[in-house]
Amino acid sequence: MRNQDRSPRFRRNAELEGLLDELNGLLAGPQAEVLAAHTRPRHPPVFVVGCARSGTTLAMQLLAASGWFGYPSNLISRFYAAPYIGARIQQMLVERKYAFGDELDTGAGDAHSSFSSALGKTRGMLAPNEFWYFWRRYFPPLDVHPFSDDQLQGVDKAGFRAELAALEAALERPLAMKAMIMNWNIPFLAELFDNALFVHVKRDPFFNMQSLWLARRQFFGDDAAWYSFKPPEYEALSRRPVPEQLAGQVFHTNRAIEAGLAQLPETSRLVLDYEELCLDPAAALARLAGRLEQLGCRLPGRCRVPGQFAPARSVRLPRSDAAALERAYAALTGPHTEAGQAAV
Repeated sequence: MRNQDRSPRFRRNAELEGLLDELNGLLAGPQAEVLAAHTRPRHPPVFVVGCARSGTTLAMQLLAASGWFGYPSNLISRFYAAPYIGARIQQMLVERKYAFGDELDTGAGDAHSSFSSALGKTRGMLAPNEFWYFWRRYFPPLDVHPFSDDQLQGVDKAGFRAELAALEAALERPLAMKAMIMNWNIPFLAELFDNALFVHVKRDPFFNMQSLWLARRQFFGDDAAWYSFKPPEYEALSRRPVPEQLAGQVFHTNRAIEAGLAQLPETSRLVLDYEELCLDPAAALARLAGRLEQLGCRLPGRCRVPGQFAPARSVRLPRSDAAALERAYAALTGPHTEAGQAAV
C-alpha cells in the first residue's frame, strides 16, 4: 500500500519514520545483547486474532486496562527493533517507583480511560499498539496471505521467542498482543511456544462487513480500495462487487482462523464475542483468566475493568447497500445475521 493512497489523517509522518529508523538502528546492537539472556516467555503469551474491524482493538484495550498484562504500547512500538529497551524507557518515564520529584511528570494518567481508537490506532503513549513494525521484522510484508512454508522456514524462531521473553521480563507480567498478521498461520505460531493462548474476537458478520466498508472510505476515501489483510481468496474477490468482497473477507478470514485454532488443544484457544466484550467485560476477562489458569498461569484475583460499553450496532449504510451485504454473505453461508435481516 502506497503512503499517498491513504487519506491525509492516516499517512505516515516521513520525519518520524526517519527518526525511528535512526534510533532503532542505533539500539539494535544493545537489544541483541539483551536477547542473549532470554530464550522463551515464562508465562503463556496471549495472541489476539480476528478479522479486521471485529473488535480486536477493544479487546486489547481491555487487556491493557486490566493491569494483568504487559503489552506493546504506543511508546514501546516506536522501539520496534529494541522493544525491551523501549519498555525500560517507558518505565523510567511513567512508573512511580522510578520517579524523582516531578522531573518527568508526563501527565499520562490513565491511558485507557477513553477506550477510543481510529481504525485500530489508539491515543496516548501507554495505550496498546498493533506492533506491526515489530512483527514485520520477523514475518515479511505480504500482498496476499498466508505465509508459505518456505517463508516460514526462514523465520528466526529463536530470536522471536527471545524478543517476547525479554519484553515480558521488562514488563513483569504475562504478555498480550495482537497477532492478526498470523491469522492464516496460527499453528506455526503456536508451535513456537509451549502454552500460548489464542483469543479469537468475532463480531456479527453484518456489522463487521459494514465497518470494513466504512473503513475503506475513512482510510482511503475510496469504496473500491481493499482495507487490511488480504486472504488467499483476494484475487477472485477483487473482481467482484464491493459487497461480495466484504462478505468474502469476513467469511474466509474467520474460516481460516477457525481452521487454524481447530488444530490446537481446547485449552489454547478462546472465542470472545464483540458484544460480550462490550456488555460484560468482566465476564470476558474472567473466561480468559480461566483459560490461562488451565495453562498454568494464575492471574491476580482482581482487575481494573469498566462496567460496560454500548456495542456499535446501528445500520449506517443505505438500505440498498445493507441489503447487498446481507445477500452476499447469505450466498456464502445462508442468512442468519439479525442485523442484516433488519436492514433489508
